[in-house]
Amino acid sequence: MRNFRVLWLENGREMRSGAAYDEASAEARKARLEQEAGVSEVRVVEVKPGE
Repeated sequence: MRNFRVLWLENGREMRSGAAYDEASAEARKARLEQEAGVSEVRVVEVKPGE
């Protein structure tokens, strides 16, 4: 299984998801974050298990 995290900037501060997601869930989380005020540069990155 491939694992993904979501990274973004929130009011200029680097943030990352605390959980690893499957690709579809990561994309859904990305879409939700993009709707929040102060959030920018949202991206999904593949990570190795345990990262």
